[in-house]
Amino acid sequence: MVVISEPISLGLLTPPSELDADIVVGDAQPCGNFLSYGGPSAGYMACRQEFIRQLPGRLAGKTVDIDGRPAYTLTLQTREQHIRRAKATSNICTNQALNALSMLVYLTAVGPDGLKQIANLSCERAHYLADAIKKIPGVKLAFPAPFLNEFVMTTPKSPALILKALLKRDILAGIDLSQSPSPVPNGILVAVTEMNSRAELDHYVTSLKELLEDDSLKSSVQEIDIITMSNFDKASTAMK
Repeated sequence: MVVISEPISLGLLTPPSELDADIVVGDAQPCGNFLSYGGPSAGYMACRQEFIRQLPGRLAGKTVDIDGRPAYTLTLQTREQHIRRAKATSNICTNQALNALSMLVYLTAVGPDGLKQIANLSCERAHYLADAIKKIPGVKLAFPAPFLNEFVMTTPKSPALILKALLKRDILAGIDLSQSPSPVPNGILVAVTEMNSRAELDHYVTSLKELLEDDSLKSSVQEIDIITMSNFDKASTAMK
């Protein structure tokens, strides 16, 4: 059994090892790395002792290029595995070790108790925001399932319009899911972390309520400079 985990969430959730997982993988970005949106990052892979010798030396990832054609990339590789010729002097492929080092330093600094506290703060603040948003007329949570620090809300007006209007108020309100690979009509993915203060969350709720009550906010996205892109089957929003 392979589990895809989010490292901060493991401060609160049952460890995959206790659920009889054989392999656990995840992204190192949440632990001390930057929000690069496609830039350098690092991942982690853990497995039971008996499977160590069976792990592949390289993994090829599959996606599509800008024209929709299949494209492949070396997602995991041993250092300079593919440039063994005599004149090969580049070691740029090892630079992602810096991201892995950032994760190590971060986890060492916060420790088990700190990781639990960070996860708990993120969870509490996300639920605080979700509970406040549900009180706004027309706004609903898209899914009834439990969540940690991310949830999807649906709004009576276009997510593209709302996101741009909130951006003008210095609020990065979420990601438009209405045009994602698995679309949620009028859906916005919202994430809350320990970095978001109670005052910021209240500002988010107040601003969203004001915008939804503003009749001048159009219901068309024709003049909105927001493009929804799909990268490795994950939707992200780029704002001009």
